[in-house]
Amino acid sequence: MNQEQAKGKWNQLKGKVKKIWGELTDDDLIKAEGSVDKLYGIIQEKFGDTKEAIKAKLDKLHLK
Repeated sequence: MNQEQAKGKWNQLKGKVKKIWGELTDDDLIKAEGSVDKLYGIIQEKFGDTKEAIKAKLDKLHLK
């Protein structure tokens, strides 16, 4: 497991916590941020890319 994969696990955990906090505080923005963090974490863990590289790839897909 490389460093980016470890960061991926951390981002997944951070995403789960944000989502739960958003549900507790009824804050939809925090819930959405938690989902995005979790998605980045899953991709980071699987492929070992940086969060910035993943964002760039997703942005390219969105433009097409």
